[in-house]
Amino acid sequence: MVKNEVLIKGKMQELIEKTTGFCEAYLDADYEQLCENLIQKMSRKRTTPFLSGRLEIWAAAIVYAIGSINFLFDKSFRPYATAGDISRHFGTTKSSTSQKAKVIRDMFGLNYWDKEFSTGHMKETNPFSNIVMVNGLIVDKKFLSPEIQEIIDDKENRKK
Repeated sequence: MVKNEVLIKGKMQELIEKTTGFCEAYLDADYEQLCENLIQKMSRKRTTPFLSGRLEIWAAAIVYAIGSINFLFDKSFRPYATAGDISRHFGTTKSSTSQKAKVIRDMFGLNYWDKEFSTGHMKETNPFSNIVMVNGLIVDKKFLSPEIQEIIDDKENRKK
């Protein structure tokens, strides 16, 4: 078991170095941290996914998965990069990168405006961040009294 933990830690560190290199060259510190958080979460899986296969594909797929839920491929967003940029940087094909990224997104249920893996900009512009359920009705928090808003915010903060 100890040998496996050492192997996981070594590969995890290598993945972090690879994704950090891409984020420093193309993206920003926000993406760098999100990629590192995802790698750490992957390393805690019962069966660590990145123990098999090429680390370059895993690194590319991690950036791709985080980028795809944060509109990285949309030219109107900053930072912006293409799937080709990711594949070229890591020396992978676009198809293997996107397929592995889908595996990652499915594994962790990643989607747009993900609370754990969204960039700061995405969290700020989340159109659903102020919507709550009150007695079975969907309500925008801004229409509730300040006291109720405070109760809801306290409850959400306790969940974190």
